Amino acid sequence: MALLLVAAAPVKPDPSLGKAEAACRTHETAPAVLVSVTGLKDRKGLIRAELYPANDSDFLADDAVLINAQKTFRRVDQDLPALGPVTLCLRVPGPGRYSLSVLHDRNRNLKWDKLSDGLGFGGNPKLGWSKPKAVAASVVVGTGPTRTEVVMNYLSGLKYKPLERQ
Repeated sequence: MALLLVAAAPVKPDPSLGKAEAACRTHETAPAVLVSVTGLKDRKGLIRAELYPANDSDFLADDAVLINAQKTFRRVDQDLPALGPVTLCLRVPGPGRYSLSVLHDRNRNLKWDKLSDGLGFGGNPKLGWSKPKAVAASVVVGTGPTRTEVVMNYLSGLKYKPLERQ
């Protein structure tokens, strides 16, 4: 008897995972993170914020894996406004420390393109060629909305860093 092996089709990422849980309500009063994004290269594309548990093994882990393990994962995508401040709101399950990443997805393909897209993290750690430690990229959220600022970083020469303003 011959054994037939069938390769499973690759699983496509689901951009909607974590969005329902993250959606803030008008005049949100529950625990949430209000992320002010600064240092954008331009207003092309969209901005994506994602919230993770504040530990290195879960930070930037696969969203489906985190959700299946009933771990915290939240995602918000927003079109970039032509002018004015850029603020995103993510609801969280409760007060505590969470790791935060922000992507400026300039071509709207819902993934990071290292040569053109921007990255930022809670706590604004200095970036190298590997992901920052979860605690360095974290924010502490209180019992209501907590404000934080994330400065975007873009590839400049051989480093990712904030844009220099003239």
